[in-house]
Amino acid sequence: MTTYKDAGVDVEAGEEMVDRIKPLVRKTFTDGVMTDIGAFGAFFRVDWRAYEDPVMVSSVDGVGTKLKVAFAMNQHDTVGQDLVNHCVNDIAVCGATPLFFLDYFSTGKLDQEAGYDVIKGFAKACEENGCALIGGETAEMPDIYGQGEYDLAGTIVGVVDRKDIIDGSAVEEGDALIGFPSTGLHTNGYSLARHVLFNHYDVHDRPEELAGVSIGEALLAVHTSYLNTITMLRSAAEVRGLVHVTGGGIPGNSKRIMPEGLQIDVDYEAWDRPALFSLIQRLGNVPERDMRSAFNLGIGLIAVVPQQDVASVLAACEEEAPVVIGTVVAS
Repeated sequence: MTTYKDAGVDVEAGEEMVDRIKPLVRKTFTDGVMTDIGAFGAFFRVDWRAYEDPVMVSSVDGVGTKLKVAFAMNQHDTVGQDLVNHCVNDIAVCGATPLFFLDYFSTGKLDQEAGYDVIKGFAKACEENGCALIGGETAEMPDIYGQGEYDLAGTIVGVVDRKDIIDGSAVEEGDALIGFPSTGLHTNGYSLARHVLFNHYDVHDRPEELAGVSIGEALLAVHTSYLNTITMLRSAAEVRGLVHVTGGGIPGNSKRIMPEGLQIDVDYEAWDRPALFSLIQRLGNVPERDMRSAFNLGIGLIAVVPQQDVASVLAACEEEAPVVIGTVVAS
């Protein structure tokens, strides 16, 4: 007799983990949530009366090879936060408010502690961003993943009034670019970073350049959520464009919102590049062009505002350490 468990899938372990995470997930529920955990579909009711012309905005993403660092560190409580914050940023730069998040967690053999920590990270970030963790899927797939490995994906859904959409169409020549710091690599460039760093260091090594922080700790720094920063920005200035600096770096992401005939002129000396990026470039002899296209280099969000609003933004967002990094010019 061969059971499903013999084939590598432990249904009871999965059900036990679902029971464990229920209190975490329920803490994220907002007024719009209409179903509890376990339904075939998740129901969410939006109060459309709060909007004149509501537009739904969504995004889906993963964490990428940052997961390999989590495996090596046996630390799983941050990558879930990374995924939620990344997705929130992707719709927040469009002007949207996040409503709910759905996750997908797949693994070869379910490690309940690792799975619990991942979902704890989802829940923590959802709470901080005011969105509900409304549904998810845990898949156990033997032979697909190596021992102790898993993959993550997530989908965010939000809403914005049509008149409040930020898409870069209002950007003009001469507008200022204001950058906001990242906490590190966020969730992009890890294939290059790992290739360079792990040829020289173990995850627990603490290079002098990192001032007592280990390689693993630096690489697992949680992806920043800019939702509150964007709210402050919009109250302080006319925000004509917002850039979430992800894969492709500052150049690749900025061009996604530039109207035809315009481009950015960035002063890469305007801010202090965090030591982790300098370490990667030095050890790997990485060309500057590759550094700029692979990494955020310490700037995770860029706001495009009229020159006359720069002082207001710098004052209103002082605690976020903004810096003027360039201007919009004719291409």
